[in-house]
Amino acid sequence: MAATDRHEALAALTRHIETRFHARHREQLPALVALAERVEDVHFGDEDLPEGLSLLLRRMIGELEVHMKKEELLLFPAIRRGGMPGTAERVALMRADHDDHAQEQAEIRRLTRNLTPPRDACRTWAALYAGLEQFLADLSEHIRLENDELFPPFEASTDA
Repeated sequence: MAATDRHEALAALTRHIETRFHARHREQLPALVALAERVEDVHFGDEDLPEGLSLLLRRMIGELEVHMKKEELLLFPAIRRGGMPGTAERVALMRADHDDHAQEQAEIRRLTRNLTPPRDACRTWAALYAGLEQFLADLSEHIRLENDELFPPFEASTDA
């Protein structure tokens, strides 16, 4: 692939990530927090309750927002320009954030018994777990695209 074509493809990928994943996460997480809070309130004391899930999701709203803003305001504009000094360091920071997100995904799965609602789960509980399943799939694909496709060209160069 010619350098111009590669640059255009990477620029297009940054726009895709913003419109498909960043926008989606901003919709998903507040709705999931509301569902988790409702389940935690209504089913308080239930042994299957994913206690602490709403707090984890609320924390993730802030952490993901900071991460996405760093991408939107700093990293993605640099990538769209073909890289610039400091791009490799920004990529390294984003990868570290991705590692943190992977730990949060694992904690969601632990709290929810791998997204397995109790047999007698109410509709809200079932909707929460279905929404979490979609969110985790979206977040995993978002991270995979960045780690495997977007970041590598900017890690290999010492001046990027």
